[in-house]
Amino acid sequence: MGSTARLIFVIVMAVFIVGPLVWLGINAFSAKWLYPNFLPTEWTLSWWNQVIADANLLPSIRLSLIISPVVTVVSMIICLPAAYAFARMDFPGRRFLLIAIFATNAFPRFGLFIAMASLFYSLNLMGTFLGIVIVQLIGTIVFMTWIPAAAFAAIPRNLEEAARDAGAGPFRIFATITFPLAAPGILVAVILSFLAAFDEAQGTFLVGAPDFITMPTEMYSLIGHYPGQVSAVFSILLAIPSVLLLFTVRKHVMSGAVADGFQLR
Repeated sequence: MGSTARLIFVIVMAVFIVGPLVWLGINAFSAKWLYPNFLPTEWTLSWWNQVIADANLLPSIRLSLIISPVVTVVSMIICLPAAYAFARMDFPGRRFLLIAIFATNAFPRFGLFIAMASLFYSLNLMGTFLGIVIVQLIGTIVFMTWIPAAAFAAIPRNLEEAARDAGAGPFRIFATITFPLAAPGILVAVILSFLAAFDEAQGTFLVGAPDFITMPTEMYSLIGHYPGQVSAVFSILLAIPSVLLLFTVRKHVMSGAVADGFQLR
């Protein structure tokens, strides 16, 4: 009975996870797909040609590939020292701050973006590169803090103490012991933060449009003005960087670095 239940669970999960992806891939090449046909009766590449011919496609890709690394680097500068402090220091309000950081991703963000937009108007940040960077940081903070903090916390303190007893200074200890051992977790956090910034659409659209159009915000325009097949093509293009980067760090992700990050005490 238990094995049957597990098999049913796997099938259901496959349908809900793989099914939409399969539908997306087929829809991107379908010219005519009507019920009750299991597959399209006509196939075409015209939707791909239409997306590639979009004048805003390359500028939106270029802008996304500029903003996302900037957001990731700024997130590293802000969050990695905080992650080390959470892992190695015990200070008042530590647990509250950890929960507060996680809470930024625990609720629907659009209300938060609306509140931020009203503040940005008063600070003249609407329609600016800096405003977009700040908005996208909201989605990266949790990854860049929790996962590296767990990586730092997992390092045995006796290794650092042994190096200190041998005469190594704090900087050398961090550079030769602490950072190399924490690097896999930090790499996972960097990749997930980059993807969070690359895929962020609502806040970027609210703050940056129409002056700053990234790939996700351009997809909003295509969804509103073109057939669903065009949106399917653009969704596939948008997913390619995510698939490639996650494939690059799959070993570290599957080793439990993400789960360890969210088990931080």
